[in-house]
Amino acid sequence: MTRVHVPAEPVGAFPDAWRRCVGTGRLDLALRRDHQDSLALLQREIGFRHIRGHGLFSDGMAVHRPYTHRGTRYVHHSFTHVDQVVDAWLAAGVRPFLELGFMPGALASGEQTVFWWRGNVTPPRDLAEWTALVQATLAHLVDRYGLDEVRTWPVEVWNEPDLPDFWQHADQDAYHRLYEATAHAVKEVDAGLQVGGPAVSPGAGPDWLERFAEFTGGRDVPVDFVSRHAYSSGPAQHVPFGVHQTLAPAAELLDQFAEPRRTLKGTWLADVPVHITEFNSSYRPDNHVHDTAFHAAYLAPVLAGGGDLVDSFSYWTFSDVFEEAGVPTALFHGGFGLLTHRQVRKPTFHLYAFLARMGPDLLTRGDDHLVTRHPDGRVTVLAWAPVDPTGATPGPEAHALRLSLPVGAQDAAGGRGEAFVRRLTVDEEHGNAYTAWRRMGSPRSPHPRQLDVLHEAAEPARTHRRLPVEDGRVDLPLTLARHEVAFVELTPVEDETPAWWDERRLLGRDPKRGTGPERGTGRELGRGRELGRDPELGRDPELGRDPELGRDPE
Repeated sequence: MTRVHVPAEPVGAFPDAWRRCVGTGRLDLALRRDHQDSLALLQREIGFRHIRGHGLFSDGMAVHRPYTHRGTRYVHHSFTHVDQVVDAWLAAGVRPFLELGFMPGALASGEQTVFWWRGNVTPPRDLAEWTALVQATLAHLVDRYGLDEVRTWPVEVWNEPDLPDFWQHADQDAYHRLYEATAHAVKEVDAGLQVGGPAVSPGAGPDWLERFAEFTGGRDVPVDFVSRHAYSSGPAQHVPFGVHQTLAPAAELLDQFAEPRRTLKGTWLADVPVHITEFNSSYRPDNHVHDTAFHAAYLAPVLAGGGDLVDSFSYWTFSDVFEEAGVPTALFHGGFGLLTHRQVRKPTFHLYAFLARMGPDLLTRGDDHLVTRHPDGRVTVLAWAPVDPTGATPGPEAHALRLSLPVGAQDAAGGRGEAFVRRLTVDEEHGNAYTAWRRMGSPRSPHPRQLDVLHEAAEPARTHRRLPVEDGRVDLPLTLARHEVAFVELTPVEDETPAWWDERRLLGRDPKRGTGPERGTGRELGRGRELGRDPELGRDPELGRDPELGRDPE
């Protein structure tokens, strides 16, 4: 069992890099109601600050509109869809993280495309026409939303140009030419706009960033941030409408987060912000690991520690309203999303929602826990069970830790009091609609009654109890089930129960034994004597849990 004495004073602020950005599918999906409903739910329960997706300049957004009149070619820039997308995002309380790509078909130098929706990945056949497109778009956004607002929207040039699937031939020199022209075009609109790249994949190797720093530094090309992606899965093992993949330990993701600063140390980009503009375990949108409780426990240490290494890391993606491999064939299909395309919350959604409830002051952090405090004195704990990323074992059936927590509750005599303890749990059986979906026969398109059951199954388990405070501290034992992630909040109790109240008389019986605290008053109820039940019976003295059920009796 892990035993941790949590310090009373913060060791610093808990970085919120985990909520700075989240990914989405291609941008025109934001025109759909299911995208907007999903985003509204996400923002109510988590509250991301920026959102990033592909396809701003792809034909589905219809920005680049060339036409020929009397033998002369003209280009009209249309922002009908752009305005609708950005309006919807801002209304939901999230700002764009703009990715400039892919290439409009009428401006492309070739026909190579990627994804089911055919994003063109070839360089522009006319670089001047490309920069005019970039400038017209940014100037329109500044005019519509204001310069101060748009200056808060990072502008990223392209997506994974180190991969031939995303940039023709993975031509680094051609990407440098595109970046140079684009970055200068952005700055000509306004010098305060943030531009960066190169948004390379995990397999890019350090030479891509090294050469990017050398090229931009040698030619005085603006770079306000550096971006990279991170994934930890192995090659795809295909099955119909899905894949299986091996996984590296979650620490591999953190090592990828650290790579840009490590590589750029000593270069002119050593101190610029670093954004991980995509990360996940698997890079495939059809790997069922994304749907599981395992996934939440696997990523918990990444979310807890990633903010020490980068300025932001963006989960790819917030919703299964996502169609890179085609329209999903089932409700649960291994999609990247924190939510299914019918707004069913996955366990990893709850991991993010738990983090959103954590306080700003960091008290301590370990391999299986994170402890923070709110300004009002509430202490919050995120705890997670270890996982076996190799799949060789199912992981431990139970994982125990014990925390000594500073909670400011003392009675008039000083030194004693009580804390209200709230616990939310996600594991294989709780907060896990995927488990319920599998048990109901994996219906590809659940009917309304089944959807109601799945939404119900997606709710975390909730328990409440009171624990004594002695010398300003609470002893909190926790036993986590396999693949469990738990959120615990402790609040000092200010008991306002009337002195005359006797909980044992709820059924009208007068026990004729007095009404003092030792005879079952409301205050005694807080220590476990509900309806006359002896709080000492049926408890595991070590863990404070029912040894038969393995769950908190409360």
